[in-house]
Amino acid sequence: QVQLVESGGGLVQAGGSLRLSCTASLRTFSRYAMGWFRQAPGKEREFVAAIAWSGGITNYADSVKGRFTISRDNAKNTVYLQMNSLKPEDTAIYYCAARLRDVYDYWGQGTQVTVSS
Repeated sequence: QVQLVESGGGLVQAGGSLRLSCTASLRTFSRYAMGWFRQAPGKEREFVAAIAWSGGITNYADSVKGRFTISRDNAKNTVYLQMNSLKPEDTAIYYCAARLRDVYDYWGQGTQVTVSS
């Protein structure tokens, strides 16, 4: 059974930083593109960032460009999301997901990020 486990969430003041991690029990992790999504209370889940299987290509939602950085360590089956200059509107549950082709096949349970003003 495939598991994606997020960690690193918490409470931080506006302007602060957090680094999220997601470790996947995928035997072929290096073949998967990985993404981060978030869902704020009362809102739909939205895309945050994604990284190709090799780590060479990344893309970001406009709302986080220049503040968040996605990276991966295939040797550790782990993807990271470095979040800087956090804003209260970044408050959400953050999920990681794994994609082999066009659809995200596996999802984690999420980690709460709360940014106080």
